[in-house]
Amino acid sequence: MECEFPTINSNKEEIKKIFHETKTIAIVGLSPDSEKASYRVASYLQKAGFKIVPIYPKEDTILGEKVYRSLSEIPFDIDLVDIFRKPDAIAKVVEEVLKIKDEKNIKTVWFQLGLANNEAADIAKNVGLNVVQNKCTKIEHQALII
Repeated sequence: MECEFPTINSNKEEIKKIFHETKTIAIVGLSPDSEKASYRVASYLQKAGFKIVPIYPKEDTILGEKVYRSLSEIPFDIDLVDIFRKPDAIAKVVEEVLKIKDEKNIKTVWFQLGLANNEAADIAKNVGLNVVQNKCTKIEHQALII
């Protein structure tokens, strides 16, 4: 899949509101490698007061938090799903979000910096989810909240 220009996206005011309403962030593709962007972003978000929930195919804990293999396994509510996966995996993650969004009270899907999938974003937006594409949660939080 080629890199897309995001045609569906939240503006700065919507992003501020998302951060103020978010307590729990599931991070899909959170690497245990402290050199990876996903780890650094998750560490920042954790220090900023968010509960982070790692989604990763291996490991038992990352950043002191229990690791889940999928969003469906998480036994509590998730406010935001932050995606650190390759562009071709975004649609599959959004598909899983759609199946569990009501049960887990998911309000936002966030495609990290460099990631966009307008088709998946459109589907998510049409079912009432907030959508942020091609932006970094850490950068946006630092710019808009602190």
